[in-house]
Parts: sequence; C-alpha cells; structure tokens
Amino acid sequence: MLKTPLHAWHSAHQGRMVPFAGWDLPVQYAAGILAEHEQTRTRASVFDICHMGEFLVSGGEAEEALGRVVTLNLPKLRPGRAGYGFLLNQQGGILDDLIIYRLEQTRFLLVVNAARIDHDREWIKNLLPSTVVLEDVSEQTAKIDLQGPLSLEALQSVVPGDWRDLGYFSFRHHRFQGEDVLISRTGYTGELGYEVYLPTSSALAFWEACLQDDRARPAGLGARDTLRLEMGLPLYGQDLDEHHTPAEAGYAALLTSPTPYVGKERQMDVRERLIPLLIPGRRSARHGDMVYSTSGDARGRVTSGSFAPSLGHAVALAYVDTRFADDPEFMIRTGKAELPARRTTLPFYTQGTARIKL
Repeated sequence: MLKTPLHAWHSAHQGRMVPFAGWDLPVQYAAGILAEHEQTRTRASVFDICHMGEFLVSGGEAEEALGRVVTLNLPKLRPGRAGYGFLLNQQGGILDDLIIYRLEQTRFLLVVNAARIDHDREWIKNLLPSTVVLEDVSEQTAKIDLQGPLSLEALQSVVPGDWRDLGYFSFRHHRFQGEDVLISRTGYTGELGYEVYLPTSSALAFWEACLQDDRARPAGLGARDTLRLEMGLPLYGQDLDEHHTPAEAGYAALLTSPTPYVGKERQMDVRERLIPLLIPGRRSARHGDMVYSTSGDARGRVTSGSFAPSLGHAVALAYVDTRFADDPEFMIRTGKAELPARRTTLPFYTQGTARIKL
C-alpha cells in the first residue's frame, strides 16, 4: 500500500492504520473516534489528507476547455477562489467530485479523490486540447487539514498573520520554512477550517508545528467520516457514483454553468434522490442496507450510515425512488434488526462553524 509522508509519525504515535483507496492511513489514535470527533467540533484537529490527488491545468484556453469537462461555472470563479463540482461521464453519472482552485486567470488546481487519481488524469487529458497542459503533481504535494472552531488561532501560531479576512472557499499563498504553501478556508467537517497544500518534504514539519499548539490534536479517518456525515457531505464511492447524477445526489443548484460540459444534458433524468434519514437510538444502518416503506415495500438503499456523536442518535443517507422520496417514514433492514427511520433535512448537525464570519 502507498504511504503518506506522515506514515512513520502515525505509527510512532499509536495511529491505528487501515487500508483506504490503496493507502495505509490512520483511522484513529489512542483517544478514539468519539474523542477525536468532539475535539474537532469544540477545539481543533489536524488530519493527514496527503492521499488526495492534485492536478495543475494551464494554458490560454484552460478556462474554456476545462469548462467543457467539469460542472463548475468557471467564468464566475475568480483568482483566489475555489469551487466544488463534478466530473461526469456521457450518461451524466458522477466520475468524481472535486474542488477547483483558480490560481491565475489561465491556471487552475484540481483536487480529486485518491481512488480516482489515475482515472481522472487520463479522462481529463483526453478531453483537453493540446494547447492546455495537465500536470499531475500528486506525488510532490502534501495536504494537511486543520479543522475546528479554534483552527484560526492554531493556524496563526504556525503561519503568523491575520487570517480573519480569508473568506469561505477563498485561498491565498504563504511561506512556511521557505516553501510556498496554499492555504484555503475549506474542509470536510462542517467546522471552521483550513486545507493546506505544501511540498511533501515540508509535511512533517508543518504537522508537528500544528500539534505544538495545545488547541490541536491529530484525528483519523473515523472521525472524519462521522463529522462529514453529520453535515450530509457525500463520500465518493458510497453516496456518489457513476450511476447517479449530481441532481439525483441533491446538487442540482450547483449546475449553473452555461457551458455544454460532458453529461450536462442528462441531469434532468432524476430516477432516485439521495435523502437524509434520522434513526432513533444508537444502532446505525450501513452502506447497502435496504430501505423499505413502513408497509414493507422496497424503496431504495442506504449509502452512508453511522451513529452521530454530536446528536446522540444515528443518521443515514439513502437513494430512494423519486416517487417516494418525500415520504415521512421508512424502515431500514440491517443484518440484525429493522430500524425505523424518519425523513429529515440537511445538515443533520446545524451548529457547524464553517461559514462563520470572522
């Protein structure tokens, strides 16, 4: 399996390592997932996300060409801003979800999921003209996420400066130990936070500098998953896949680009909808569990499910036949029990600090 630049640190600090998308990554540390979840919701945590992929796309026609490949409305994305969108197949299904940073007028940074790096690189390259260059910089780029209500203070202790004016989904470049770093106010937890891109050679120094601040502690994939699910944020390979469109996943409002991008014409075909379900009690549903009506008729299947530590009960996301997606009550059949589930709204957890004005 592949290893991040922080792998030795995790192993030396009681990181419980598990395989994920071909990488050996920490799912938790000694304190456990619940403690790491609470730490992120109340103070600050650092996450090793070096497994993600990064592509640089540049050229005089980069905006126009890339706009035919992704769903983002790139003409409205100013330098210094980032946007969330999708890479689609010809049938409108989601090949990947990604964040695009506009570095300069004709230069973009694309951040893709680890399991899709090779696929996305070749798919995008084949759709770009020869005048636009795609460079895969994943191997030389590290990514560390600093997340939580106290992440601003923790960041300022590592990279001095006034970061209060950095808006949500904005970014800027800075220096850390002589190296250029890109710091964006983004994240996957629902809390105030920053995603930091830097050379792999600087990853350990930055990680340890973050942890010298007593507000921050390390957190693994387990807490990252419960945090993102409480916010209703999708995970590729579970909630997003090639067989469902962004509209079916609940992201029709983001499809504002006037450019005829790949798969655009199929977004009106909504067969199923990804809906949020509240499950009383601590017992949770899992990916693949079937969803039924209260009278026992099949309605769909669960894509993500977990106990939600911040809420004290379980939650789930599920694709349900669009004819029944607004029904108020469902039943989920797990391997051990039948769980009552109630249709609710997103986010499940409503006290997140991600968008607060500083």
